[in-house]
This record gives sequence, C-alpha cells and structure tokens, in this order.
Amino acid sequence: MIKKLFISLIVILFSMGSTNAQNPLNNSADNIVGRYSGQYSGEKFQVKIVKLTNGTYRGQMVWIEHDKDDSGNKLLDTKNPDHKLRNTPLDRVVIFSGLKYNPQKKQWGDTKIYDPQRGIKANLTITFDDKGQLRVKGSLMGIGQSVYWKKEN
Repeated sequence: MIKKLFISLIVILFSMGSTNAQNPLNNSADNIVGRYSGQYSGEKFQVKIVKLTNGTYRGQMVWIEHDKDDSGNKLLDTKNPDHKLRNTPLDRVVIFSGLKYNPQKKQWGDTKIYDPQRGIKANLTITFDDKGQLRVKGSLMGIGQSVYWKKEN
C-alpha cells in the first residue's frame, strides 16, 4: 500500500515538472522579457523583466499597490542588507539581476532573488507553467517557495 502511494506521488511530481518543461514559452530565453503582475504576502505588485547587454536578465519592481506610509511618504527598502540601497523606493527595487537561461533544462536561474519584505536573498529558478504564468521559485537552505506572475499585455 505504502509502495503504491509512493510511486503515485513520484509519478504526479514528475508529470508536474514535465508539464512545465513542455510549455513552448520555456523554449526561448527572451520569452521571459515583459511586465508581470503578482501578489506576495497580500501585496499586489508589478515587475518588469528586461534583457541586459551581457545576455542576462534583470527584474525590477515598477509598481506596488501600497507604496506610501500613513504620512504619504514613499516606502523605502529599509531592510536591504546593502545599506547604500536602503533609500531606494520599494517600487523601484531591483529584485534580481544576472538571471541566465539554461536551454537544456528550459528554465532561467543561476542567480538570487531579493525579497524586500524580509531583506533576504534566495536561489532563483523561473519557468512558465502550463497556464502561461511565470513560476518564480525562491529557495534557501533547501526550503522553497513559489509565486506565480501573470504577464501583462
């Protein structure tokens, strides 16, 4: 009984991974370029992903639903470990840079993503899911969390 359950779980996990890899959006590196909307910890936001001259990609916040404090002042990246960046408005924070496309795995990665709500960086892996949404997965010390971003037109 346990063996059958274990095999079923492996098949389900494998099929979930292969569905993402089969999405044609994962076949070309530049498909990631664009503006995306998402939500994390109850906060709605938009990120713009651009291709840099060195062939890697950068993701930068371009809008946050609640970007001002109670006094009307712009919220700043006060938790950034780099003290020089703590005066950056939250709606302008670069959350990743140096993102690379791996054509064998049909995914983007090899960099870290910055979480301004917690002030931490985590390993980053990005793929398109079977619905065409961007699956953005951050993992730190073996613990991962995924959020999904929808491409804006």
